[in-house]
Amino acid sequence: MTTSGAHDQELSAGRTHPRLVERERETAVLRDLVRRTAAGRTGLVVVKGPAGIGRTALLRALAEEAERRGLRVVETAGARERMLRFGSPGAPLGTAALDASAADGRAPARGGRSGDRGGRARAPFTLPDGTAAPPLHGPLLTYRQVVGSASVTRPTLLSVDDADRADLESIRALVRLMRTRHDLPVLLALGWRDREEPAAPVEWVTRSTLEVIRPRPLSGPGVAAVVRRLAGTAVDAGFQAGCLAATGGIPSLVTGLVAGLGELRLPLTGAGLEAAGGGDVPVFGARVRRLLHGQSPVAVRAAQAMAVLGDGTATTTGAGLARVETTAFTRSLRRLEAVGLARASAADTWSLAHPAVRHAVLTGTPSRTRTDLHGRAARLLHDSGAPAGDIAGHLLASPAVAREPWARALLREEARTALLRGAAEHAVRLLRSCVPPGREDTCDPVLVMELGIAESRVDAESGIEHLTSVLDRLPGPDLRLTALSALVGALTRTGRTGRAAQLLAAQDTGSPSGRARLQLLEADMLLAATDNREAYTDLLQGVSLRLDLPGTTAEERALLAGRAFIAVSRGERLPQALSAADRVLLSGTPLTDSPVSLAAAAAALAYADRPADAAHVYRQLLEGADAVPDHLRAGLLALDGEAAQRLGRIDLALRSTAQALGSTPGARVTHHQTLALAVRLHALLDRGDVVAADALAGTVPPDAIDDAWQWSEYLAARGRLRLAQDDPVAAVADLTECGRRQELWQRTNPAASPWWYWAGHAHLAAGDPAEAGRLATRAVDLAHSADFPVALGTALELLASAGGERGRLQILEDAESVLAQSGAALSLARTRVARGRALLRAGHVGPARKVLRRGWDESHALGAHALHDEAHGLLLSAGARPRRAASRGAGELTRSEKQVARLAAAGRTNLQIAEALFVTRRTVELHLTSVYRKLGLSGRKELRSALGRARGGADAAPPRRER
Repeated sequence: MTTSGAHDQELSAGRTHPRLVERERETAVLRDLVRRTAAGRTGLVVVKGPAGIGRTALLRALAEEAERRGLRVVETAGARERMLRFGSPGAPLGTAALDASAADGRAPARGGRSGDRGGRARAPFTLPDGTAAPPLHGPLLTYRQVVGSASVTRPTLLSVDDADRADLESIRALVRLMRTRHDLPVLLALGWRDREEPAAPVEWVTRSTLEVIRPRPLSGPGVAAVVRRLAGTAVDAGFQAGCLAATGGIPSLVTGLVAGLGELRLPLTGAGLEAAGGGDVPVFGARVRRLLHGQSPVAVRAAQAMAVLGDGTATTTGAGLARVETTAFTRSLRRLEAVGLARASAADTWSLAHPAVRHAVLTGTPSRTRTDLHGRAARLLHDSGAPAGDIAGHLLASPAVAREPWARALLREEARTALLRGAAEHAVRLLRSCVPPGREDTCDPVLVMELGIAESRVDAESGIEHLTSVLDRLPGPDLRLTALSALVGALTRTGRTGRAAQLLAAQDTGSPSGRARLQLLEADMLLAATDNREAYTDLLQGVSLRLDLPGTTAEERALLAGRAFIAVSRGERLPQALSAADRVLLSGTPLTDSPVSLAAAAAALAYADRPADAAHVYRQLLEGADAVPDHLRAGLLALDGEAAQRLGRIDLALRSTAQALGSTPGARVTHHQTLALAVRLHALLDRGDVVAADALAGTVPPDAIDDAWQWSEYLAARGRLRLAQDDPVAAVADLTECGRRQELWQRTNPAASPWWYWAGHAHLAAGDPAEAGRLATRAVDLAHSADFPVALGTALELLASAGGERGRLQILEDAESVLAQSGAALSLARTRVARGRALLRAGHVGPARKVLRRGWDESHALGAHALHDEAHGLLLSAGARPRRAASRGAGELTRSEKQVARLAAAGRTNLQIAEALFVTRRTVELHLTSVYRKLGLSGRKELRSALGRARGGADAAPPRRER
């Protein structure tokens, strides 16, 4: 194959031509043929292979070597001479004419390469009987004159590239000429492209001088060498393997791919090749289409069929779509495989070589043909029982077929599936293909309703329009309720709560079922309003938040959960709100109640400093995966991560938030994922990984932050990050903005968000202890009156830091005492380290060591590395020499402790465990105490989930031996 920027070398020196890679064997054969011709022998070589394999490069290298050896070189290409004949079929010339040409001394071809590519002969030849021969085309005349004069001048190379594209009689004439003149030192070199039908002259196989060279595709190292020469840089193994798979080692495709990635400004790496995906790679796509159009019509149809069907096309399906027999389809695919465009997948299935190849084939297919292929593919797959998801994409690309009854039913079913997994945009595309624009009034109202429900999640205005248009036309109360629910939600999210309330008031509440529907719709409206601040504020002014419903039905519980969540967030009527949340969780189950209402009730508990209870509910919902639609799962994972972070379970918080975020970029996170983003930032900072936290925050562009309350939590986390980066000014700015937003959302409960705690420390770092004291005092008052232990303990710690030395130790002791009963392990460890620092500053070295040692141990167990390092430094300042933190984690459990823990998690009592293991009850109690300490648990209730996490890989260390 050819490359650029190589240094000139000579073939005769025994080295490969500089523009060729992995062609050592071929060039050696060509050198030998040139040497033999120079010595006076006749030769014939055929360079044969598929398009793009590098035949032209080998013929060019042969010509250069012939010139160096002093041979006369004449080159042409069959493509230029198409439809011109080298000989006259009716009256072939004899050798006498050639001899006459030589005798006359005519030598129209000058030394070196002939520049004569066309024109007519200046004088006709004569036949042996003296009659004039028919006029010959210029190329044939030139070639025959050159060959005829070669015997009296010097050896000659006659090179014809793309000989397969010339007429067969012309090639036969040249070969026949050489057969009759064995004394001519002529080397005839033909470039021949492989085709499906054999077309080579039969004379080739009968000549002893024949050499056939078949260049092979490049290997992986060969691909790397080509790229290195073209780009001047080495490539990684991922790009080498990916490039080889995408091109089949065909040199022209390799160079085209490298050039195309350069135009796209993508790096020549595995990641760069993956980034190109199935888009247009300019130079590469053009070469793919050129290669494909050089194939037979059957091969072109086979490639188009595979491009439409996608990877893993079954042979029978592809043949049916291409409308050819299976054997002809397979034969065509073999040809495509030979030129690097296709590859065999699993048994009896095929794929195009790369998504970029598929894109090139599709863009080269006429749009009408492409649409027809998609329509026929949809029907073919439907009749063969393929999944609806495989068929829907073809129907979207063929609008006329999509409106057929069978296709419409399939698209509606697939849209329902898409909505369940949270793919509302895809559902809208599917359903819009069933509803022609402007003809909604003539369509099935249920179909328009389904479209409106899907649109309400991604295009609220269109959803409201469609749902309103069919609300009174829907058959049956259940369908009207479904439409009304979506309509109320869309109106609420767009700030039109007044209209939503009017719709609810117009509903029939005379029957129990009517009241239940109204309660459910109001619950939906409450939760929908939490995504829009204006709607939320408007709703709170006009809707009663009564919390005295008994909660005997799922509809009542849904309404209670929404009201309780709002009341706790605002810090109002807390005893009644918490009682309502407890009633919801005691009476409701994932089988009877919406996971949204159960999660809302659990969130109310979390925002009342009961994160352990909330975490238990979240885990139940997440483990019952069938009960939670995909689009709600991210929100549950975010809440689960928040509860874990509040409890100091950093690893669990990081795992849950990683699952909630998935691979979604920061600019495209949903509101639920925004909460996960904030929690993850906090967890990373808890662990002391400022670099990772900064990288995560860097994925969120400023224009992505909107008015949702979840973004307020993100601002709080980012403000904390700026504080950790010693930028208190930026920290104060973020946290002050967060506080302003919290007030607008009426989230005044200090336990709902810790923004005020980090804002206070940011003010302290900025030299404003007065503002820090104001924030702390307000939080203490609110948390004390509400009996929120975690908020109270952390507020006391902040108050101690903001106040003077007088009274600081007592305040910190009170904070530690409050937090010790809360289950918030990390907040407790942080307060202990703060108290140890204060004791040390006051000169109480002994008590300081004791408190600091506990905070040092606890922070190590929690994985709070930054806090652990801080405690370590303070211990050293106190004259202590800490050696090793207390053993923590499931990997530190002894074998006996693991046995006891497993039995306890299975529900056995201490007495039953003692009898099963033949130990005393006191031994079981001691083992369990050690297990709780090592796993950071507060009791048996959390044991089962902790052991499950350990089995899932949270602790990979082997059990320790008994001592």
